[in-house]
Order: sequence, then C-alpha cells, then structure tokens
Amino acid sequence: MDTSNHAARYINNLSNKLRRKIDAFSSRAVFSGSQGRVLHFVLAQSRDVFQKDIEEEFSLRPPTATQLLKKMEQGGLIRREVAAEDGRMKRILVSEKARQYQDIVIADITSLEKELTRGIAEEEMDVFFKVIRKMTENVS
Repeated sequence: MDTSNHAARYINNLSNKLRRKIDAFSSRAVFSGSQGRVLHFVLAQSRDVFQKDIEEEFSLRPPTATQLLKKMEQGGLIRREVAAEDGRMKRILVSEKARQYQDIVIADITSLEKELTRGIAEEEMDVFFKVIRKMTENVS
C-alpha cells in the first residue's frame, strides 16, 4: 500500500513543522509556544475566558489544559479567578507581565500565518478550511 498520499501523513508532517516553528518564536525565552498560543487566544477575546474555552480552542483534554494553565500561572503569565456566577469555574486573566509580550506574541503568530499561507489564493484557503473542518468532524 502506497502511503505517500495519505492525508494523515501530510497533516502529521505539517503539525510537526508548525510545532518546531512555534517553539522557535522570539518569545520562547519567556514562555513555551503552547503558552504563547494560549496567551494570543486569551488576549484576542472580548469576553471572559475559562479553561473550557482553552480546551475547545486547542482540542486539549482537561488534565492537559489544567497542567498548561498551572505552568502559566506559576510563571506569572495568568491568574485564575473564581467566577461569581459559578464557583466551579475560574476566569483566566492575563497578567501585566504577559501584556508586556502581547505585541511579540501577536507578531509571531501573524508572521507564521503569513508564511504558512503565502502564495495560496483565498479560494484555495476556503476549500482548505472546508476540507479540514470535515476531517476534524470525521475523527471527532
């Protein structure tokens, strides 16, 4: 069986390359690529963000999200505050320390997106997103 044109192989290959690129971000000395992606997500929201939002956005299992957020809290990047409306939920708040890196985080991720999609027409990206959503649904 020829596996050279299997979707999973290409997705895995791209995922590995993206992970290496993200780990090489200029902010790497301060926090990990995963932490940078979470910071970018939280900073971009105009609403309250909770652990469940992080789990859904990054397809993380609860223990993985808990560990990631705990490390970010220990590093002084975020703090978690009990939500008044539900004591079981904790709102994720970005610290002033993390806000100092906001421009760097956004620039890193914007640069990666431009590099990743360079030379790809908008119509091709539309097809890509349609296909990747279907693939995601298929394995969910």
